Amino acid sequence: MTTSETVEFDSAVSALSRARSVTILCHVQPDADTIGSGLALALVLHRRGTTVCVSFAEPAELPASLRSLPGVEHLVAPAEVPRETDLLVVVDCGSVTRLGALADRMEGAATSLVLDHHRSNTRFGTINLVDPDAVSTTSVVAALLDAWQVPIDAEIAHCLYAGLVTDSGSFRWVRAGTHALAEQLLATGIDGAEITRTLLDTHPFGWLRMLSQVLASARIEPEAHGGVGLVYAYVLREDIDGLRAEDAESVVDIVRTADAAGIAAVFKEGRVAADANAAAPDSPPQRRWTVSLRSRDSGPGAEDGVDVSLVATALGGGGHRYAAGYTTYGEPEELIAQLRAALG
Repeated sequence: MTTSETVEFDSAVSALSRARSVTILCHVQPDADTIGSGLALALVLHRRGTTVCVSFAEPAELPASLRSLPGVEHLVAPAEVPRETDLLVVVDCGSVTRLGALADRMEGAATSLVLDHHRSNTRFGTINLVDPDAVSTTSVVAALLDAWQVPIDAEIAHCLYAGLVTDSGSFRWVRAGTHALAEQLLATGIDGAEITRTLLDTHPFGWLRMLSQVLASARIEPEAHGGVGLVYAYVLREDIDGLRAEDAESVVDIVRTADAAGIAAVFKEGRVAADANAAAPDSPPQRRWTVSLRSRDSGPGAEDGVDVSLVATALGGGGHRYAAGYTTYGEPEELIAQLRAALG
């Protein structure tokens, strides 16, 4: 650990220890890493007698696959998030925009602490504990708890393992120390196989029909990005009618397996945002999309493949070298043209 990293850990521990009230914010469209990180910290703080709550701006409900995580009782609706708090902790967010409608809570915090592992992180907190070499934000939280000398029991381990197994792609993309952390967490008695099954391998039957429709729409452009190749597909709103929003998240990891392309993109249609037509209120509503990017040949620590975090950042998003995303508006043909231009 470098001197600067030691200072950041010490500052984070000091801020957490002093705070009498803590608000923990996760990113919009939350995944297991942001929720697992938030709930693990909430469990620790609650046991210390600290007033704590966890929240995210959207969607209105926690994804079903995350509802079995310990500590969900600390989750509150966005409207219930205090305007003022001793310490605001932001987990797994590369920038303040990832907080969505809760970004304004930064203003009422005496101190803010950012815990993250995204290389594109903008260091928007008072204290920024950001480790781009960590495979997950839960890995950063685990290191913080170690520095804080807080023992990790089965409940906390469950939350941390959830983020570790998902952000490592079921341990396909690992760093030095990833398996050691997994072993430490499993030693508490958690059922790693069941946690993984719940998070990654459980879908309603309708998911199979959705998958067949979406994959049938897949297209490939072998010459994209100087011959690296781009494979992409669209998930339309009608494709996921009756399904959970989270059921669309796994599509990109299927699309990315096409060996003729080094870059994969999945465009997922969402609700029409209220601000999408602010500049032209009389125009037809613009379609809102979240876009997942993958670099097929890259993994943590690798220097091959395309750095899709740079592409996503150029389009207003962010992420990692091998996995990133952004939000955009328009019609399908406009989306792919925009991505082609960003890829160059």
